[in-house]
Amino acid sequence: HRLVCDDITGGLEDIPIPATNQVDNPPVPPTGFTYLKSIQVAKNVKLPKNTAGCDCRGNCVDPRKCACAKLNGSDFPYVHRDGGRLIEAKDVVFECGPSCGCGPSCVNRTSQRGMKHRLEVFRTPKKGWAVRSWDFIFSGSPVCEYVGVLKKTEDVDTLTGNEYIFDIDCLQTMRGLEGRERRLRDVSLPNGETIPFEESKPDSVPEFCIDACRSGNVARFINHSCTPNLFVQCVLSSHQDIRLARVVLFAADNIPPLQELTYDYGYVLDSVMGPDGKIKRVQCYCGGADCRKRLY
Repeated sequence: HRLVCDDITGGLEDIPIPATNQVDNPPVPPTGFTYLKSIQVAKNVKLPKNTAGCDCRGNCVDPRKCACAKLNGSDFPYVHRDGGRLIEAKDVVFECGPSCGCGPSCVNRTSQRGMKHRLEVFRTPKKGWAVRSWDFIFSGSPVCEYVGVLKKTEDVDTLTGNEYIFDIDCLQTMRGLEGRERRLRDVSLPNGETIPFEESKPDSVPEFCIDACRSGNVARFINHSCTPNLFVQCVLSSHQDIRLARVVLFAADNIPPLQELTYDYGYVLDSVMGPDGKIKRVQCYCGGADCRKRLY
């Protein structure tokens, strides 16, 4: 099992994440990045003030009285089973946050409890590093947050071939841009603004992104698949600015142990340009039955 690193997190996560390499000779560990447990914010990005939150005590139980549940359509998005599971993918999940009266075991803080599965980073022949779990993961369970440095998109140098940029494009997804599938028809935001489904296409470049190139967590090693077993969920907990939502990866199905974890990177074909202004083409090696043969 050619272990090349006991714990890529250096003790930062509650559960160590080892790395194995049976591909390279000699086997090398993943290098060139600093492990982060939580999001770092670039100096020129100002996070909004914390929202007031709910005044529930202990745990939130009555969705008709919990202010955070009301934002989720007067319901809790999670059920308590198996350590907390998301009932269905939503445009945005509003979780309880730092100003709420409830405690850390509240069901509406499910994605904030850190990683609960024993993950492993491993080397693949064609796709570089990848991630799998030693544990069974139940459908709807949070697996990890996409952690890196929160930056303005305009400050990211895309021409260096940085493959670790995650655009926070919840608003674009909600508006149904770029052919992404719609989840809900109309979405109400807390400030009373509704985003109608048929709205004309606004400027489709997200304002903010997470850059995990030099600093990030295990999510930076998770590969793309055209038939993924994880999905991306935007989560708001401390504030309600959708442009700065947390990005959390959840299990789309029950995932057996040792199956590679993947999500759909969501690239539109022919949407990525190289420094020479020509369209970049990158082959996809996901091996899925519906593989588009290209990542972008």
